[in-house]
Amino acid sequence: MDIYNRLYGDEGGTLHYKVNIIGIYKTEGTIWMKQKKSKFVDEKYIAWNNDVTYHRLERKKNTVTIYDAHSDKRDKYATKFKFDPNNYQYSIKDEKENGFAITLKAKKGVKGIKEARVMLDRTTHNPTSIRIKVGIFHTTIKISNFKLGGIEDNLFQFPHEQYTQCKYVDKR
Repeated sequence: MDIYNRLYGDEGGTLHYKVNIIGIYKTEGTIWMKQKKSKFVDEKYIAWNNDVTYHRLERKKNTVTIYDAHSDKRDKYATKFKFDPNNYQYSIKDEKENGFAITLKAKKGVKGIKEARVMLDRTTHNPTSIRIKVGIFHTTIKISNFKLGGIEDNLFQFPHEQYTQCKYVDKR
């Protein structure tokens, strides 16, 4: 839990991810997190969440949609992948050449993520992949370029001056 607390604490962190939802949906990008703030960049979107307002730029449509930072409406997958560390029972297994596997199993009645398996690098203890079960589907997230610290708060502020030509849709 130390890495989780640091990633979502004052230190923050960044990582590159590749997501594959049972071969139906694939994407990759980079995400930065710090406390309840986040920013992500992928091939379709850029999103800034400063813990008050969430701006999502849809690149092809040149449209910025604005939401309350904590609204479930901002992302159709957000409610399915919400995570509260207190909702799980944990176990760890040393898988020798693969590193450490941390398995999380949802406690009775928990909605969303039912099970997750986080692989940690043997030396750095940084996450290298996460396999998540939501309902009957499994989602694999490959993680690279994981780094803690050095995340400035201004990274999470939407740079309005760079996107004055965009169409804006306010859904707050």
